[in-house]
Amino acid sequence: MKADIEYIFGKHAVREVLEERPDVVVEAYVAADFSDDSILNLLEDKRVPLRVLNLKNPPRGISAKAAHQGVVAGILAHKLTVPYKTFRETLKVAPETALLVLGEVQDPHNVGAVIRSAAAFGLAGVLIPPHNQAPVTGTVVKVSAGMAFRIPLVTIPNVNTVLRDLQKDGFWAYGLEGKGTTSTVTEKFTRPSVFVLGNEGSGLREKTKEQCDELISIPIHPRCESLNAAAATAIVLASWSAQHKEALS
Repeated sequence: MKADIEYIFGKHAVREVLEERPDVVVEAYVAADFSDDSILNLLEDKRVPLRVLNLKNPPRGISAKAAHQGVVAGILAHKLTVPYKTFRETLKVAPETALLVLGEVQDPHNVGAVIRSAAAFGLAGVLIPPHNQAPVTGTVVKVSAGMAFRIPLVTIPNVNTVLRDLQKDGFWAYGLEGKGTTSTVTEKFTRPSVFVLGNEGSGLREKTKEQCDELISIPIHPRCESLNAAAATAIVLASWSAQHKEALS
């Protein structure tokens, strides 16, 4: 089981997982002088095994210089995801329904940031393939600022296959593409929407572009060649959300 454990640190992240998903927490490390009673009480209430945080020998992947604030939690990150089949059975499809599909996004910081954006703008889930894609790790959870515990993270077998499934269910597939001919400014988003984010360097795969109904882009000043993947995703999702206020309730 040790190999499956991912570590998150800091008071906010640890408190968030204990409140939202205590079922994924398997152990915790606290500094000898740690005195935050709200977290200590949660750890006791959830019966999480406690160890002393020794920064000369910290948990795997945790730097002694990390801003741990005296507390580290070990979680089973794979338990944060749900299978695609299960998710699809419970998904309510309506014009105000939107999903985000990750297609070979390899920087865990970007994955965490787009999960946060998807939660902020009212999406129904983030769909994550198994190949050439950064998995849900402690870094992803940390960067998501707790949103990885609040929005469905869905494991999917294949991006293009899932897009076809969703299109059969009435979804309109938008590929995020810098040279896309559909603009975030003019698009109306009248149907259930699925947005596909490609690799940070190479973008969307050609087969995925072909599967999308439209390629959507953000108007930017010519002095700027492109936007960071996470920033671009946030803008696209905000454009969608602005037309679907009910998604924010």
